[in-house]
Parts: sequence; structure tokens; C-alpha cells
Amino acid sequence: MNPSFEDLEIAPREVQERLVRGDAFLFVDVREKWEHDTASIQGSTLIPLREIPSHLGRLQLASKVVLFCHHGVRSMDAAVWLRSNGVETARSMAGGIDRWSSEIDPQVPRY
Repeated sequence: MNPSFEDLEIAPREVQERLVRGDAFLFVDVREKWEHDTASIQGSTLIPLREIPSHLGRLQLASKVVLFCHHGVRSMDAAVWLRSNGVETARSMAGGIDRWSSEIDPQVPRY
């Protein structure tokens, strides 16, 4: 069965609504530790992009997975890779933490 690459992105506003509702999903920051230390989103889990393959089992167990990075490129790469490896619910937050900061929470530093 071929993985579906439809609906790979999710808008920051939709992610925020899911967080507020308490929806069950794994919210993964794929940036590097220094970036996470500079700016982070409450409720997210840091798994740098290069470590995603070693966390595949954990990600496969999650009911839904939303990934983000700085601008959305690395998280899109991670979502595509995860879908190719059986994590059908993996999605990338469009625009990354930079868009989150400008649209959702200006308290999150931009860098």
C-alpha cells in the first residue's frame, strides 16, 4: 500500500485549536536543541530531525503526529518520511514556529 501524501500540512490556528480542546496528538519540534532553547511552544516534544528515525516506534504508536520546525521545511521532510514509514497521521505545521509566533503567540521569540 502506498502512503498518502494528501493533507500533509496543518495551519498553526488548527494546531492551537486542537491544543485548547485537549485533542490527543504528539506535537514534535524537529529543530535542534539550541533552537528549542531559544523559542519553544508549550506542550511540544523536542525530537531533532536527525533523531526521528530512532524514535519511529514511538511515533508509530501516537494516534496523531504534528511536527514543526523554524519555517516548515524540516518538518515537511519529517512528515513525508514518517508517512513513507507507516505513520499515516504525520503532518507538518505550515510556516513553523515563526508563523506560530506571528499568528498565535507573539510571546514566542522570533529568530
